[in-house]
Amino acid sequence: MDNETIKQKLLEIEQTDLDFQVIMTGKQSTRVNGLYNPETREILLHNKNFKEDSQLIYTAIHEYTHHLVNEQKLAESGGKMCSAGRVHNAAFWSKFHGLLEKAEKLGIYKISIEESPELKELTEKIRREYIEVNGKLMQEFGRLLSQAHALCEKANIRYEDYLDRVLCLPRNSAKEITKVGLVEVNPAIGFDNMKKVASIKKTEDRQAAEQQILEGKPADTVAQLMKKHKDGDPREKLEREKNRLEKTISALQQRLQYVEESLENL
Repeated sequence: MDNETIKQKLLEIEQTDLDFQVIMTGKQSTRVNGLYNPETREILLHNKNFKEDSQLIYTAIHEYTHHLVNEQKLAESGGKMCSAGRVHNAAFWSKFHGLLEKAEKLGIYKISIEESPELKELTEKIRREYIEVNGKLMQEFGRLLSQAHALCEKANIRYEDYLDRVLCLPRNSAKEITKVGLVEVNPAIGFDNMKKVASIKKTEDRQAAEQQILEGKPADTVAQLMKKHKDGDPREKLEREKNRLEKTISALQQRLQYVEESLENL
C-alpha cells in the first residue's frame, strides 16, 4: 500500500473535514510504530516495523483516532489549539475500538485468531482456566473481606488497621475487591472488567455492560457508551452546566461583596 491508499481506507472508515496526510517513513523504530502531529496533521507510520498490512492498518487507525480527536477539540475550542493533556484516555480508546470495529465490518482490518489454531486453543484456555477462574476467586475474596469487616466491628477492631498491618492489603484494593463480592457480576468478563461493571448502579445497566464485554467490546468502549446514555440530550447537559455555573457565580459574587465590605471596615 502507498500513502494515498492508506488515507483513502481511513476516510472509508470515517470521514473528516480536517485534511491530513499519511506518510510512511521507510524507517524502523524500537520506540513507537507511528506518530500523529496535530500541528501539521501528519500521520507518520514507521512501516519497517510491520510484516503484514494488517499491522500497518492497525497503527494507521490508532493515529487517525488522534486526528479525529484533534478535529473535535478544534471544533469545541473554535479552532484554537489546546494543550494535549492525557491523550490515551478512556474516550480515546473507546473511539479507537469503535473505528476498529468499523474497519473489520468493511474488510479493511481483521484480527486473524481463527487462522492460528494454536492461538485459538490457547485463547480459550486463558479465558476458561484463568480469566474466569480468577474472577470467581476475587469475587469470593470480596465476600470474605466483607465478613472480615463485620467481624472487626464486632471485635472493636479498626478495619483499616486490620487491612494495613494484618493483611497488608492496600485500602483501595480492598474496597474494589469488596465491591466485586457484593454485586452480582459475571466472572467470565475478568476481574478488571468486573471492577468497572460493579461500579454501575442499576442492575439492568450492569447486565447490558456485561453482555457487551462478553460479545467482545472493550470495557473502555462500554463505559463511554454508558456515559453517553447517562448524559442524555446534549442541550439538557448544557442547561445543567449553565445552572451550575450561575450558582457558582452567584456564590462568588456574594463572597466578593463580603470581602470588599470587610476591607472597607479595616
